[in-house]
Amino acid sequence: MRITSQLICQAADLLNGFVGFNRKTEQHIVRFSEDSFGMDVADDNITPTSEFVWQPGAQDTMILKRELIQLLMDQNIDDRLNITEPLRVYMQRQDVPEILAVRRCLG
Repeated sequence: MRITSQLICQAADLLNGFVGFNRKTEQHIVRFSEDSFGMDVADDNITPTSEFVWQPGAQDTMILKRELIQLLMDQNIDDRLNITEPLRVYMQRQDVPEILAVRRCLG
């Protein structure tokens, strides 16, 4: 199976869970319910993992950040996060630039 940037972006959009920044430990933590973070994570700092891995780029683009995907992979709960083969390939291919994409809600 050939892994394309489209498949990688789709895999990123299918990530499960939420990421919040714990002010006390100064670390990002992953939970699977917005309600399970506690008082050390501000409500406005809780982000779905599928959005967490994307950061603003130039103009109207977003960058699929390897360092943020790595933060999720370091949790060692790939199945629960839904980290799939396209994202693993993306992480292994350091010789390829990070994906820069225009993202739109198709809702």
